[in-house]
Amino acid sequence: MSLLSPQFSPITRRRLEVFRSNGRARISLWIFMALFVVSLFAELIANDKPLVMQYDGQWYVPLLVDYPETEFGGFLPTRTDYHDPFVQQQIADNGWALWPPIPYSYQTLDMQMMRPSPASPDAKHWLGTDDQGRDVLARVIYGFRLSVAFALVLTAGSLVAGVVIGGIQGYFGGKTDLIGQRLTEIWSGLPVLFLLIILASFVQPGFWWLLGIMLLFSWLGLVDVVRAEFLRARNLEYVRAAKAMGLPSHLIMWRHVLPNAMVATLTFVPFLFTGAITTLTALDFLGFGLPPGAPSLGELVAQGKNNLHAPWLGITAFVSLSLMLSLLVFIGEGLRDAFDPRHIQHANSTDTRTPAHAP
Repeated sequence: MSLLSPQFSPITRRRLEVFRSNGRARISLWIFMALFVVSLFAELIANDKPLVMQYDGQWYVPLLVDYPETEFGGFLPTRTDYHDPFVQQQIADNGWALWPPIPYSYQTLDMQMMRPSPASPDAKHWLGTDDQGRDVLARVIYGFRLSVAFALVLTAGSLVAGVVIGGIQGYFGGKTDLIGQRLTEIWSGLPVLFLLIILASFVQPGFWWLLGIMLLFSWLGLVDVVRAEFLRARNLEYVRAAKAMGLPSHLIMWRHVLPNAMVATLTFVPFLFTGAITTLTALDFLGFGLPPGAPSLGELVAQGKNNLHAPWLGITAFVSLSLMLSLLVFIGEGLRDAFDPRHIQHANSTDTRTPAHAP
């Protein structure tokens, strides 16, 4: 189905047309979506367990079920280490196993390496290993998914908080706006990094803990944009007419003011998304982000700094982050152009000048 199909409104079709005309943004969106979809299936691509296997005529799915070692001729009822030479020999003698393309997870330590870590790229580890013997490519795949998931949740939460707070300030104005602005200025003046350092000394940082702390401050940049749009839209004639008809304020804000305010808000979202990724990377690089061992791109940057004799670590971290952030910036530029009224008017005028062709 075409993106310009008739079920979209004319203005939506114009915006989609403007976005499609930006080849860099369109290609960046496809590449980013492809990389994200691939990362969603990271367990099928990089894992230290076989996807499926057959042993003594029975089928096993180690990817989904943790089997004890005694199932495969071992002596201890512990979780099976499928990289153990004894287990691998047992499987080879009594069945077969289908491994993922990268037979290592992000936290797998390669105990069979014959070289010191970090090890340079080879046929076994395509991007080498880090200073603990973990596969770098596996950590990049899992780290990409973790970074995007963190940014998605943080952006969604920031969008809700920014729209609600900025909308209330802009719609009601007066003392509400004045008090809200002063409180926002005070809140934005708090040193976020120092606060994280203090809290990290009391609790172990985790995904949701770090997300909650960042959500307390990430919406501040969006409030001014939403507030300005609500201040402008509340004086429009149809909004005044809705007030005169006695409609409740929350309905007017939701049905009449918010759709216009979302135009400027949506153009801000990709850059808010990019900021969330860079913030997480910076905190992990400084050691105040995710717990040790998490598949973090920031930790990979830190390893590149601490192991200058292993340039593949720094190069991999740089290329991964540069590619991710560049794609998001290009997408953001295309989205900004798509919602720019000047581009919409130019597209309309171009269509008007284009002669109609007979079928």
